Amino acid sequence: MIAHYSEYNTWFDSIKQKINSARLKAAMAVNSHLLDVYWELGREIVQKQTENNWGNSVLERLSVDLKLSFPDVRGFSRRNLYAIRQWYLFYSQEFAIVPQAVAQLPWGHNRLIISKIKKINEALFFSQESMDNGWSRDMLEEKIINNYFLSKGKATNNFKETLPAIQSQLAIETIRNPYNFDFLGLDNDAIERDIEKAMIDHITRFLVELGKGFAFVGRQYSITVSKTEYFIDLLFYHLKLRSFIVVELKAGKFKPEYAGKLNFYLSAIDTQLKHINDNPSIGLILCKTKDQIEAEYSLRDIQKPIGISEYLLTNALPKEFENQLPSVEQLEEQLSRFDENINNNYNT
Repeated sequence: MIAHYSEYNTWFDSIKQKINSARLKAAMAVNSHLLDVYWELGREIVQKQTENNWGNSVLERLSVDLKLSFPDVRGFSRRNLYAIRQWYLFYSQEFAIVPQAVAQLPWGHNRLIISKIKKINEALFFSQESMDNGWSRDMLEEKIINNYFLSKGKATNNFKETLPAIQSQLAIETIRNPYNFDFLGLDNDAIERDIEKAMIDHITRFLVELGKGFAFVGRQYSITVSKTEYFIDLLFYHLKLRSFIVVELKAGKFKPEYAGKLNFYLSAIDTQLKHINDNPSIGLILCKTKDQIEAEYSLRDIQKPIGISEYLLTNALPKEFENQLPSVEQLEEQLSRFDENINNNYNT
């Protein structure tokens, strides 16, 4: 009987997996079809406005008529129709149909991207990154605000000299500069121990900031070399790189001796932990500031792959301004009232 239940449970789990997979594919298909409709709608709005010299007031009329015709369908507010028009105008500069990465993102993500970004290559970058990493809308907005586009692949490193070509390129794209640790809630005077503890307390956010593929192994990870015990600040394993990532955290400016110490740690990890099928371990020094030339010199003759990145602890508004700005919820409520007033005026 137990074997029977075990077999049934295994079968039932496989059914659930298939159903969930089908639901996900269906949701993605529905989203893709919706964006195709929005693209065509945006194209026709622009075409009719151009041919008939109609102003944006036509969007108010179209919004009301669509809502009356399709009362159970959302997305026909004047504000959303305007966003559809802007979205179409933005991408149609270079594309005849919806770009693939764009078509797989929810509409809320798309609206956010075109409201924050002015260049198509940057918009496509964030669309692809959002899809690859499964970013929520809030996370996407945070990445845009924190200049993720400019930070990816910008760390000082010696990866090309110390890693095979395929792995070195992936490592370059994986390690960023700078990292934003504003979510830790610490000021710029925080010491290493406090920063490290806060990272572990916020491990989920920390892993998201590091990027997709990082798996946490340990904090103050102990290794013994010739009867002497050493402690690595943070140890990760990267699932795509197939290598250990040794992170050394420094509260101040980068110093050349940090590279030598990390090189030592990497030798120990490669000897003691690295599996025969693993790639060489990679080191990452996180420091508050660095001198670019000094950092490059420090890595020039190092035989182990090491990256050096800066981090930001606080990027918040001064407290005297915090209470003077409306929240997102307040802005959305005001815009909703604005839409209702337009519809009421039209109906009267």
